[in-house]
Amino acid sequence: MVLKSLVKGLLTNIPGVEPLLRQRTAGVTRSASYAYWVWMKHLTLLWANGLQAIPETVAELGPGDSLGVGLAAILCGARRYFALDVQKYANTAANLAVLDELVELFRARAPRPSAGWPDFDGYLDERLFPSHILTDELLRASLADSRIDRIRDAIANPARSRDGISVSYIVPWSDASVLVRGSVDVLLSHSVLEHVVDLEGTYRALALWLKPNGLMSHQIDFDSHGITSAWNGYRAYSETFWRVLLGKRLYMINREPLSTHVRLLRSEGLEMTCLLQAMRTDGIARSRLAPRWRNLSDEDLACSGAFVQARRIAGPEAG
Repeated sequence: MVLKSLVKGLLTNIPGVEPLLRQRTAGVTRSASYAYWVWMKHLTLLWANGLQAIPETVAELGPGDSLGVGLAAILCGARRYFALDVQKYANTAANLAVLDELVELFRARAPRPSAGWPDFDGYLDERLFPSHILTDELLRASLADSRIDRIRDAIANPARSRDGISVSYIVPWSDASVLVRGSVDVLLSHSVLEHVVDLEGTYRALALWLKPNGLMSHQIDFDSHGITSAWNGYRAYSETFWRVLLGKRLYMINREPLSTHVRLLRSEGLEMTCLLQAMRTDGIARSRLAPRWRNLSDEDLACSGAFVQARRIAGPEAG
């Protein structure tokens, strides 16, 4: 695994190779059922930790190759969705197809998948559906044929709003000015922040976009993404070796531990409302850690993933 990653890193020094690799490794979210349950997980846990109504405006960082998560939010009653990415992966035809599949999933009150999503079962009904949030009355209104027609029009014509419904695909986003400050009710990402190079600048932008008391929700993965056989084996690499392995790839993994994310959230005037951690004891031993990571806490060393939610309680300073 390491040799393959090293070869790829070296190949990125050839002009034109890095954008090609980035395109081929876009996040796979074109599955409607996957997008459905990503949104449902974020929505259900947000509701359990302070959200009191379906948000009007939702923004997603790094949607990958479809806008399915945001479309699921709109089908639940949201009116505006902003998708922010570094490169164009999604396309209109695919998004319209995903929309049709999502409509059927919501109309069927589809239960969560049989495996892989048990971490919020306590908030679901006997059908494994969040009926306390998505009531029959709410879904009758949000899934009305006339409203779905307006959503389809918003997907096909992203530059305009149709009766208050809009879908905006912002690629690339490069700074906080791409969205109006204090305009977003809920901002989310799913397995994205571990790839971000400028975490400090990104958290600053996310906090600026949130309305006062707005909420953010992030699933963050800390495993090696297949680079090493041990899930946290990348922490054995020296900074020099890591730079060679990384090559000119901009969005592999940043190796930052959970404590970095928590510190950056708090530094931007955000209050933690939910922290769920996945812990593993089968990673590399502390004796194998590279110098940069030798003072890593036991918690950071064992944390393979986290679900983090926070509320904006004070406006962070611009810039």
